[in-house]
Amino acid sequence: MPRFAANLTMLFTEAPFLERFERAARAGFKAVEFLFPYDYPAVQLQELLTQHGLQLVLHNLPAGDWAAGERGIGCHPGRVDEFRAGVDQAIAYATTLGVKQINCLAGITPTGVSEADARRTLVENLSYAAPKLKAAGICLLIEPINTFDIPGFFLSRTRQALDIIADVGSDNLFVQYDIYHMQRMEGELAKTIEQNLAQIAHLQLADNPGRNEPGTGEINYGFLFVFLDKIGYQGWIGCEYKPAATTEAGLGWAHAYLKQ
Repeated sequence: MPRFAANLTMLFTEAPFLERFERAARAGFKAVEFLFPYDYPAVQLQELLTQHGLQLVLHNLPAGDWAAGERGIGCHPGRVDEFRAGVDQAIAYATTLGVKQINCLAGITPTGVSEADARRTLVENLSYAAPKLKAAGICLLIEPINTFDIPGFFLSRTRQALDIIADVGSDNLFVQYDIYHMQRMEGELAKTIEQNLAQIAHLQLADNPGRNEPGTGEINYGFLFVFLDKIGYQGWIGCEYKPAATTEAGLGWAHAYLKQ
């Protein structure tokens, strides 16, 4: 049976962030994820997780100035020191919060930087981060993201992510496979997940078009959930979608799973 984590950056946004933990637990979720924990003391977030019986399954490395439109700095040659400092910050938070997976957003290729230099920088940064996270008992993930929603995002296809993982050569680097993003970029969802299951540590979902909840678009999630059980996927599935109305009103697709 699939296990679902509520993405608190996208769901329950009717409430202030710190109130979303309670809303997620009340809706039946046993786990949550979100983009970044760094605006709050780690102990405050841990208290909320404990209070509401939730597990935090994923957050990201620091990703630059998000409000200004930055979407990661992993491929930015001029910001390696900032990236490395972010690795230490993420480990400190994850250790307090009990997080076992951290995602690295590669970022938008900087103006004037060649694809080769962006790739080299990303490989070097991942080569630095992967063993540090492994020593802390944390898996490092990278996520291909579609270039319709984020034009210029460096990492946008599954094969590209797998090639980078091969070049890094670490046993502590995996793919975060977002079904919505990869439907937009390449399709072949079931086959791609099955073929690369050993290297996929985390899934996320939204339907397409619209990036709303399952059942609102073209992706056959009923089939995919059965298929994931069939092939033995053991990880969490993060619900990273924009509710078409309120979060609770759009959870009909999940009731059968959240009751387990």
